[in-house]
Amino acid sequence: MYFYFRFESKTNITFDSKVIYFAFMEENFRSTCPISSVLDIVGDKWSLLIIRDMMFGEKSTFGEFASSQEHIATSILADRLYRLECNSIISKGKLPDDKKKNIYTLTNKGIDLLPMVIEMILWSDKNHDHIAFGMKDLAEKISKNKNNFVKNYAIRLKKRLLQD
Repeated sequence: MYFYFRFESKTNITFDSKVIYFAFMEENFRSTCPISSVLDIVGDKWSLLIIRDMMFGEKSTFGEFASSQEHIATSILADRLYRLECNSIISKGKLPDDKKKNIYTLTNKGIDLLPMVIEMILWSDKNHDHIAFGMKDLAEKISKNKNNFVKNYAIRLKKRLLQD
């Protein structure tokens, strides 16, 4: 069980014979390796799928993420959204017409993950045959001019960010 609070240092406490870890999100890295640091933030499959859905599926609410084909458990979804928000990858706001419903948007820091996500799409397309037709089309489109695609798509994501 993980609870995320800000402390000067890591603290572990025992509760009902179970260790509960209190960690602070942004500074809790396993090492100074840049790859390890990225993995500490977005290295689990659920975080990457949330980012994918925000980038390419234009999803922005808890219900939309929960309805993804991978069927993420709602408890895991809530945890990953919280962790991504704590690390400034996404931001949380309210829908203008429904103040009870949260809306999540990629931040500039989250949009900066686009080239990495693109490389994962291209690698998967090259090395696996079971990729969905729509993603195969996307990979083909990216492959024609990757740098141009990344640049234009980042602009599109940033425009969406400004609208929210």
